[in-house]
Amino acid sequence: MRFLLNWLLTSIAVAIATFIVPGIAPFGASEAWVSFMFVGLFLGFVNSLVKPIITAISLPVTIITLGIFQLVINSFMLELASWLSINILGAGISIASFGSAFMGAIIVSIMCAILNGVVEE
Repeated sequence: MRFLLNWLLTSIAVAIATFIVPGIAPFGASEAWVSFMFVGLFLGFVNSLVKPIITAISLPVTIITLGIFQLVINSFMLELASWLSINILGAGISIASFGSAFMGAIIVSIMCAILNGVVEE
């Protein structure tokens, strides 16, 4: 049940980031919410399977930059989730540049924190 709630909240955060950040747009599905749900699903998988490995490998750089490099890792995870959803399921979000992915990752992180805080209470 918790997985479904996290999937829904991540999908909502991706939708909000898509509407706020120029350069991120729904791709491939006739309904935009389908694209958001696919990216939310893959973002959950990527964050639980790939992100811990990348975070461990880049720990020295993260320490040197006082944690700021974690934002770069988050943007790569958003790019990877987008790429996987488009290439495996045929629908997702298209990200125009790294700057768009960077801003989108910041928005998704903030919105997930806010939405998780609201749901927890």
